Parts: sequence; structure tokens; C-alpha cells
Amino acid sequence: MNESTAADEAARKRHGIFHPKILTTLRTYDMPTFLSDFGAGLTVAMVALPLAMAIAIASGANPGAGLVTAIVAGFVISALGGSRVQIGGPTGAFIVVVYSVIVDHGYDGLVIATFMAGLILIAAGVLRAGRLIRHVPEPVINGFTIGIAVIIGSSQIADFFGLAIEGQMPADFIPKIKVLWANLSSFSLSSAVIALVTLVLIVAFRRAAPKLPGLVVAVGLTSAAVAAFGLDVGTIASRFGAIQSSLPMPGLPAVSLERLVDLLPSAMIIAFLAGIESLLSALVADRMAGTAHRSNTEIVAQGAANVVSALFGGLPATGAIARTATNIRAGAKTPVAGILHSIFLLAFMLLAAPLAGLLALPALAAVLVLTAWNMAEPQHFMERLRTRRSDQLLLLMTLVLTVLADLTVAIGAGVAVGLMLRLTRRGTPEPDWHTPER
Repeated sequence: MNESTAADEAARKRHGIFHPKILTTLRTYDMPTFLSDFGAGLTVAMVALPLAMAIAIASGANPGAGLVTAIVAGFVISALGGSRVQIGGPTGAFIVVVYSVIVDHGYDGLVIATFMAGLILIAAGVLRAGRLIRHVPEPVINGFTIGIAVIIGSSQIADFFGLAIEGQMPADFIPKIKVLWANLSSFSLSSAVIALVTLVLIVAFRRAAPKLPGLVVAVGLTSAAVAAFGLDVGTIASRFGAIQSSLPMPGLPAVSLERLVDLLPSAMIIAFLAGIESLLSALVADRMAGTAHRSNTEIVAQGAANVVSALFGGLPATGAIARTATNIRAGAKTPVAGILHSIFLLAFMLLAAPLAGLLALPALAAVLVLTAWNMAEPQHFMERLRTRRSDQLLLLMTLVLTVLADLTVAIGAGVAVGLMLRLTRRGTPEPDWHTPER
């Protein structure tokens, strides 16, 4: 155990339920640490900028909502969280449930559900549920994560290939595929080329210069090509208009008891996903940085972040695994890096929001296609085939239910069957979660 891990473990035992990691790290904070955090915060902000807007678009929201979420929720997660280097914001894991809530209850319904989810998470952290979440069977986590990846990938086909879809895309998978199939004749070569070039550039930059923000460079280059050559390719401005250049005033939509009851299942799923994803991301941070996170503090911080995000009209938020890994690779030492990442995003919103309107939608679709690929972790496919047959069936069941039924049904059925399997295997130690690589 290295020095930072030992200090983290000692602090965790010494303090109670809620003790933000920033209080520990600021005691010995100095200028070299700040410079490391400054560089990391700037790097991860450039990665988060197009990704936050792409996730919002895929969720059926305005791209500005993704930016607001990354700013306000990202700030709160870093300032109050139990991980040294966790980066928070909107993530791909929420796209499915957010899209469904917006379709069924409107954007106001999503805001209320996000607020409720935040309160649920705060209560869970106070009740020390941070450790309990880790008892969710890993095949269930892998099953709904791969299922979400399939849905994200399918949702990007229209923008990736420039298909002209009339009206709103169906939320359910099969009807969505039928609509896409019926509109294949509207295929746009220009859009497909922009998307494919963006995809190739992102992968090339990640391999050639993994510490540089290759994602924003790739999206910037292909979007600039669209503007320079006057290509008939959709952009954020052409579909959504100008991106807001300031944070909205905080507030909540009108609430009634009947609406709260209707939105409770969605709020519980948002809270569950936020808890799972944040702790998975914290595990990644611990493995990469040699630290130890405070799980209950992290859950409380995630809850506070979702409450604040809802107040500003944002999306659900959680720890972002890929952005957290980028933060660590860029040299982050403390939560100050995450706070600076939010400040840099706010500066962009205030000073350069019109530039976001030039981003090409096929380029953002390529970003999410790659995100879906990474979520599915295909490099572990053979390893999963070597697990117990019951675990394989549990993963497959959760995956199929996620894609073809509903995420609420998938998680409920998966956890129930997983716990029953554990009862039949009493006496056999269950493996701990594997650290995800997405």
C-alpha cells in the first residue's frame, strides 16, 4: 500500500459517513500540485465539451443541457466527492433512461426525476449503502451496460449516416430499427464520410498521443471541414439553434404528488445507475492512481450533484469512467482538477458558446459510437465465455431485457435472479468487480 492509499484508508476509518476528499488533499496542497491539476483540468474539459453535448443530443435533450450538467454537477462531484480524481457529468449509461423519461413525461418530468434521484442517493449514502451497491452481481452490470451500448449505437445510426427522419425517433429498439430501415434511402455520403473520418482520427490520436485531447481535435477538424467546404451536413446550430451562453437561473417545475408517484420508478433507476457508475469509476481511479475512495461520501456527493443539476435544468450525472481515466493520465492529483474542469467549461459557455453551433452532428455521432463500443468492452468477450454458465445466462438475460424490454425490468430481474443464484452457491466466494476499461 503506497503512502496516499494508507492516508486515504486512515482518513476513511477516522471520519464518519461524509468527509470529502478535498478536505484531506488541501492540507498539503502546493504550487506544483496546482499546476498538475490545472493541466489535467484543461485537458479533461476539452474532452468533456463535445461529449457532454453529444450525450444530451442522444438523450433527446438540448445540447446545452449536457454542458450545464458537466459544469454544475461536475463541480459538486469534485468538491464534495470521496475520490481524489473522479470527474463527474452526464454519461452514456443514462442515455436510455433519460430518453425514455423525456418521451413519457417531458423534459420537466426528467428534471423532477433527477431531483428525486439525488435525494435517494443522499439518503443511501447517509444509510451507508455505498458498500451494498457492490453486491450487485457483475454479470448484471455487464448485461445492462452492453445492452445500453447496443441502444446507444443504434440511436446514432441516423446522424452517423445522415438519414432524414421525420418526427421523433421511437424510444423502443424494434420500432427504432424499423424506422431506420424505412429511411435508408436518405443516406448521405457526406455525413458518413465525416463520421468515419472522425472515428478514425479519434482512434489514431488515442494510440499516437494518448495524453492529448484527441477527441476534441478530431471533432474540431471534421467540423471545420464541414464549414470550410460547405458540406450538406447537419450541425448543432442547424438543428438546435444557438447554445446558451450563460447558466440558467435555478428552479424546479411544478410538482404534484401524482407526478412524484409516476416518476418514482424512473428516479430509482437513475439513482441506481448513478451509484453503480460512480463507484465503478472510483474503482478505476483507485486502480490507476493508487488511492482509496470513500464510497458513502461519494454516494452523498453524487446525490447532491443530481439535486443541483436538476435545479439548473440539467441531466442526471455520475462519475464518468473515461473522463476520470483521462484526468489521471493528464496528471491530476486532487479534486481541484475536477473543479477546474468545470470552471474551464463554464468559461467556454460564457465566452465561446457560438463555436459549439459549428460542431457537425455526424462527428458527435462518431464520438458516441466509440463510447458505445468502449462500454461493451469487446476485448473481454472471450473471458466472459469462460465464466460459469449461470453467469453467462444472467448476463444474456439482462442484456436482452435491456434492449427489448425496459431498463427497469432488466435491472430488477437481473438483481433478483443474481441474488437467487448466490443463495444456491452459498459457501463459494463471489469474485469482486473487475475494473472496467471503458
